[in-house]
Amino acid sequence: MSLNDAPFDAPATGDGDIYGAWLSIVGIQEAGPEELCEKAREAISRASVVFGGTRHLALTATLIHGTPIAWPSPLSEGIDQLLALRGQRVCVLASGDPFHYGIGSTLSEYVPASEMEVFPAPSAFSLACARLGWPLQKGRLLSLHGRAMSRLNGHLHHGVRIVALTSDGAAPALMASMLTERNMGESRMTVLEALGGPRENIQSFTARALARESREFDALNVVALEIVQQGDTAVAGLAPGRSDVLFEHDGQITRRDIRAMTLARLSPRPGERLWDIGAGSGSVSIEWLLLDDSLEAVAIERDETRCQRIRRNAETLGVPRLEIVQGQAPEALSELTTPQAIFVGGGVSNMALMARCFDALAPGGRLVANAVTLESELALGECHRLLGGELMRLSLEQTAPLGSMIGWTPARTITQWVWSKPMDFQGVS
Repeated sequence: MSLNDAPFDAPATGDGDIYGAWLSIVGIQEAGPEELCEKAREAISRASVVFGGTRHLALTATLIHGTPIAWPSPLSEGIDQLLALRGQRVCVLASGDPFHYGIGSTLSEYVPASEMEVFPAPSAFSLACARLGWPLQKGRLLSLHGRAMSRLNGHLHHGVRIVALTSDGAAPALMASMLTERNMGESRMTVLEALGGPRENIQSFTARALARESREFDALNVVALEIVQQGDTAVAGLAPGRSDVLFEHDGQITRRDIRAMTLARLSPRPGERLWDIGAGSGSVSIEWLLLDDSLEAVAIERDETRCQRIRRNAETLGVPRLEIVQGQAPEALSELTTPQAIFVGGGVSNMALMARCFDALAPGGRLVANAVTLESELALGECHRLLGGELMRLSLEQTAPLGSMIGWTPARTITQWVWSKPMDFQGVS
């Protein structure tokens, strides 16, 4: 079995129990074996094969009697090796809690719980909060280990506490520079190095001071942030319909009020995937991703310059996971994973594109299309005639100077069609 195969999907009882608990997963800390309970020590000693990082294997070398194997790169090769040993006594070493951003989360997709014995240790997040006296449930816990630093941007709000696990010793200074550039230089940063071991060290700085030092820390570090926002720089709020000034654009953007109404109609649910067709600035797909870490989105845009702009917007707003496809729809849609929601912000007058969306959308999924031209409005009227759904016009007015007084200035009216795909959809007749 390999990572390219379908994940394990057998029940926790029944045939899956014939092997018993052959796999032990042991969480360890920097203090080494002396912090482990007796059963965890036995799990390491009795294993015929022990997998772990080079550091983990060195920490527990006195307990290992079987064959030690350091995880290879790519990790998938090591997991293939592990799965081939199913039924033998195998132990996997992990940092802290294996099921909090750890190897346990990956292995659970291929090995049922009935075949595992797990011995967790306090995670780096738990240790950091314990040292600082921070309630764990009130902070934002973020792993930047092996992930883009720009993920941090989506969590930067005044007064927020963030605990971030980093990838290397240069990360805290880079983080400090990012905060300083965003008028958050007075934010408090506490760098906690090698937690739980003899090299443990804790130091605090302002972001501005640390950015000036540009120093290196121990590669094993956690950074605790207390965000202080200064100045009137626009900051992304929590609600959909964030300010247009947060997005770099060339005029091709779904404006904030229409965007908020559009996202409400797209009605995202955990784990769902969005196609944002004719993405422009990427504002809809970016706001979709900001709603929940489990959501996925792909922005489809034919213009290369706009694709580059979408990437910058996604990085700035803290959702670098946004997938961007440069190409012309509907041709660019052929290789994409099935979506549970589709937003068509451009090209609605192309009925071949709309038909492709009808077929591609998952049963029960939602399609929202916005039109601003007469031609595209007529196309949505035809979609409504064929498939039903909701057809509405969205009109907004804002005050603006009118001579020496103030008057109302209407924005361009948007026609919006919303359709939910029936479970038994048979196509357009």
